[in-house]
Amino acid sequence: MDDFSPEHIWRDRTVSRDDIERLPPSQRTHLVDCDLEEADLSRLDLTGWRFERCNLRHADLSGATLEGVGWYGCRGAFASFTGAALAESGFHACDFNNAAFRRAKLYAARFIGCKLTGADFTDASAMEIGIEETLLINARLPGFSFRNDRLRKVDFSQADIRKCDFRLAIFEDCSLRDANMAGSRFDGADLRGADIGGLRLVDASLFRGATISREQAGALLSELGLKVR
Repeated sequence: MDDFSPEHIWRDRTVSRDDIERLPPSQRTHLVDCDLEEADLSRLDLTGWRFERCNLRHADLSGATLEGVGWYGCRGAFASFTGAALAESGFHACDFNNAAFRRAKLYAARFIGCKLTGADFTDASAMEIGIEETLLINARLPGFSFRNDRLRKVDFSQADIRKCDFRLAIFEDCSLRDANMAGSRFDGADLRGADIGGLRLVDASLFRGATISREQAGALLSELGLKVR
């Protein structure tokens, strides 16, 4: 997206579905400081567009084609990306808390410096997804694969990460505190940079084959009710 060269720019205006549908087909557009709150953008083809500091709260982008779209500093609480095609899209410093990404196609998508608290990624396709410096507190990501990923400053606290694949992943300044990790795999993962507090006895076996620090091991044993002397 660094080579983005928009064909059309809208600044500081309210944008509706009618406005977009009046544009020539396949015209890449750059929206800056625009208001799309509660806008119906469902099933539109916005391939290669760029949204900068836009308001997308409660916007409906379900089923939209959003491949290669750049999102920068946008706010989109409760927006719906259900079933949207978001391959190779990039979210940078955005707040999409409680947004719905259910069944979205997220191949090679990137989330950098974002707030995704409470976001729902259930049944999303997310191969080679990149997540960094992002809040996923209380988010739902069952079945995601983070295999071989380097996760830096990602907060999964209280998140639903059941049956996720964290094999060989490296955690740097992350949190898994009180997350639901039932059925997840951590074989070969390096968890020394993760907060794994709140672990239940039934979850302890999930970390078989993973690397943790001596301090983490002591804390885990203490939380599981064992005395370390």
